[in-house]
Amino acid sequence: MAGPVSPLAPASFPALPEIAGVRFASVAAGVRYANRTDVMLAELAEGSAVAGVFTRSSTRSAPVRDCEAKIGADTSRAAFLVNSGNSNAFTGQAGERSVTEICAAVAAATGIDASRVFTSSTGVIGEPLPHERIVAKLDALNAALEPAGIEGAARAIMTTDTFPKGATETVEIDGKSVKIAGIAKGSGMIAPDMATMLVYIFTDAKFEQPALQALLRQITDRTFNCITVDSDTSTSDTLLMAATGASGADATGNAGFAEALERVMLDLAHQVVRDGEGATKFVEIRVSGAASDADARKVAMATANSPLVKTAIAGEDPNWGRVVMAVGKSGAEADRDRLSIHFGDILVAEKGWVSPSYSEEKAAAYMKGQEIVIDVDLGLGQGTAVAWTCDLTHRYIEINADYRS
Repeated sequence: MAGPVSPLAPASFPALPEIAGVRFASVAAGVRYANRTDVMLAELAEGSAVAGVFTRSSTRSAPVRDCEAKIGADTSRAAFLVNSGNSNAFTGQAGERSVTEICAAVAAATGIDASRVFTSSTGVIGEPLPHERIVAKLDALNAALEPAGIEGAARAIMTTDTFPKGATETVEIDGKSVKIAGIAKGSGMIAPDMATMLVYIFTDAKFEQPALQALLRQITDRTFNCITVDSDTSTSDTLLMAATGASGADATGNAGFAEALERVMLDLAHQVVRDGEGATKFVEIRVSGAASDADARKVAMATANSPLVKTAIAGEDPNWGRVVMAVGKSGAEADRDRLSIHFGDILVAEKGWVSPSYSEEKAAAYMKGQEIVIDVDLGLGQGTAVAWTCDLTHRYIEINADYRS
């Protein structure tokens, strides 16, 4: 765990409900650090559909590639096995052997077929995973499985995170209560596609796997693919979702369920940004008036990823010129004389120049807050986009300069 808890952290870990058909366990296996909970196991009941979205990095890890190969229509029992401390990325054939050994050991301990064991690893890149330490704990993990163990699982997957991340929603479908609960880790190496995150979402709703996969991908593009901490895309990004069907309620095509799932995913995505390494400010970038949604996204991400914008925010400096710079470099269509910029409710720039009403004093006072909104209106069309990021502080450098030590 990295230093003090982020000043942007929630007051507490939420009370996540038990999801029928899912049991959890966590343990300290000493993957990298002694006396630190670093492995979690989630067991999924018969009938569970599993969907997944993964990094498209060309150097993605062995666990990611294995999960990609396994995602499909099978709904037999399944398991998620996750370790922190070592990402098992860029480890060649040794990494593939580690995945095979872990999956076989989970199968032996639980009776779940190895083809339904989905593993994830997060931590240092390029070091062989000491999988034997994980294998040695599998009997203990299997024996400790319980429906109420999700908070321990959330803590086990943390690396430089300063707090565990969870979110939940409950909806009613055909008179039946349907629960959704999710956990995530993520703090640095965060950029869309999908950020260096591990995310696990569970529901007792009933889904056919293709429908669940399509919904998960769609909502990912509006949530996890709209956040950035440092513009770096991980080798290990994994989002897995399991629908056990235990509630008996079919959520396929249900708008209320989709909205609730999006709230859970957006909540977790925002928590990742709020735990951005060294973050002291949560920043929302809203872009409107673009020639297209694609152009709006270019502007939003260029602004959110700009070290100059992010360091100005860290220094509480209303340097709107850096936003102008980000718009210009984004590659989106833009017209200087139609562009307007707001910091919160403060009109900063318009019509190709600083606004006549602009007050540097008011803008500087606004920048002292923990929640910053930057609005950019390109004045060209109907395209919109939103991105979320954090400031860039010296603490980010400290964390990453010492990451392997």
